Amino acid sequence: MERVVEILREVLEIPSPTGYTKEVLTHIEKRLNNAGIKTYYTNKGALIAGNHPQPELVIAGHVDTLGAMVKGILPDGHLSFTRIGGLLLPTFEGEYCTIITRSGKRFRGTLLLKNPSVHVNKEAGKKERKEENMYIRLDAEVEKKEDTEKLGIKPGDFIAFDPKFEYVNGFVKAHFLDDKASVAVMIDLLLDLGAENLESLPVAFFFSPYEEVGHGGSAGYPTGMKELLVVDMGVVGDGVAGKETAVSIAAKDSSGPYDYEMTTKLIELAEKHEIPHVVDVFPYYGSDGSAALRAGWDVRVALIGPGVHASHGMERTHVKGLLATKELIKAYIEEKFGV
Repeated sequence: MERVVEILREVLEIPSPTGYTKEVLTHIEKRLNNAGIKTYYTNKGALIAGNHPQPELVIAGHVDTLGAMVKGILPDGHLSFTRIGGLLLPTFEGEYCTIITRSGKRFRGTLLLKNPSVHVNKEAGKKERKEENMYIRLDAEVEKKEDTEKLGIKPGDFIAFDPKFEYVNGFVKAHFLDDKASVAVMIDLLLDLGAENLESLPVAFFFSPYEEVGHGGSAGYPTGMKELLVVDMGVVGDGVAGKETAVSIAAKDSSGPYDYEMTTKLIELAEKHEIPHVVDVFPYYGSDGSAALRAGWDVRVALIGPGVHASHGMERTHVKGLLATKELIKAYIEEKFGV
């Protein structure tokens, strides 16, 4: 298995719904520090990696994923929930999950339709999959609200769904490839560049913790940043050009066009180095770059990422798309700084 896929599996196995990203960031921090790569945290909790004191180019990807939070305890002791991010509920129905309490306890559960048995509910297949009609079945002997309260589970506890990682014929299948596929690419590239080279490269890597709720990339960048290259999933589906075996270069998403010069240079480099790529427009999409621009950062912003099929559901990409993304970032760094 290619190193980038091994890294991807590692980060996928660490739960990180938006708001609960400390574990995965600690993992990344240790991995990079062991390779001699310096890191520090912003006030909001983003992790910045790099060895140059004044980075001009920032590569950004987000570690936070879709998830849920305990909304309340139902009369039978099981749990109501509220989504974190745009969780596609029909795709997550029947998925196993972990409830993480504020005191650190963990419990297992399953996302289900209320009254899910077809032997007593002939309308089960017709019911709309929405929060009001679904619940978390807790894997504990509970019969009433008080039983669950005694376990220490409370509203506000995080719910992390299992990623269901599988690697087959070069394809990676899992929940949360948005955006852990890009995070794995970033870590792999950092390890390739190495601590010594990073000392002379004015580049920093920004691991964002709040992208799925819209404000991850709004603050915390190095003050000398001039360009922001966001690495997030490329869209695969009807009406777009993306494919899992290529890197997508986004010319525009729902927040507007990305920087002309940066985007054009990325296209030219992909063509020059024969990197599998597509240029695309994403109709329903925003990124940490969108958040940075809305927050008033005076920087150029571009967006690329590996093609991911079935976004916000049971996602899939390909190792070729991961490596194409890595090669394009590397080519951009080399072109910009003459290495």
